[in-house]
Amino acid sequence: MGKPLGPTGEFFRRRDEWRKHPMLTNQFRHALPGLGTALVAFGIYLVGEAAYNKIYAPSHSPSSSSHSH
Repeated sequence: MGKPLGPTGEFFRRRDEWRKHPMLTNQFRHALPGLGTALVAFGIYLVGEAAYNKIYAPSHSPSSSSHSH
């Protein structure tokens, strides 16, 4: 590997070990495990619905005979 850290390097390495604790790393990914999948699925749904509405949009002409009296 590299050269030895020495007493000062060891001191700082030990002081920074708490930053790699499992409770502190990737908190949001572990707290909400299905959020990414749900957002992707919802995005696909929104795109699909917009495409469907664009292709199969009902005509809004005022002369349509769908009035019921």
